[in-house]
Amino acid sequence: MPLVYGIHHATLLVGNLVNSLLFYQGVLGLEVNAQRPDLGFPGVWMEVGEQQIHLMELPNPDPLQGRPAHGGRDRHVALVVESLKEITASLDSAGISYTRSRSGRNALFCRDPDGNALEFVERRQI
Repeated sequence: MPLVYGIHHATLLVGNLVNSLLFYQGVLGLEVNAQRPDLGFPGVWMEVGEQQIHLMELPNPDPLQGRPAHGGRDRHVALVVESLKEITASLDSAGISYTRSRSGRNALFCRDPDGNALEFVERRQI
């Protein structure tokens, strides 16, 4: 039996929480979990199904320049979506660029305002 049986949350560092909320709430449609504890620095917990993304407004030790253009060749968080059509429409509407998966899967990659790479995979593929 494995000692680990799930992922509770992923944490992403952001430079400006307000700008990040415009992306995560406005573009992706995620909701904030207001019941999570205050950890003494700006941050929010975004609901992603039964898991969460913790956005923490802290200095990012990673360079923002020089990252791979395609998010699939960088650290990333993969998120399940019902339809890529819906996510591409939302990204297009917000003027956010993305690339299709190079593996042949029906998936795509984009970056949030802080350069964090996100992958979107259709539910029917998993």
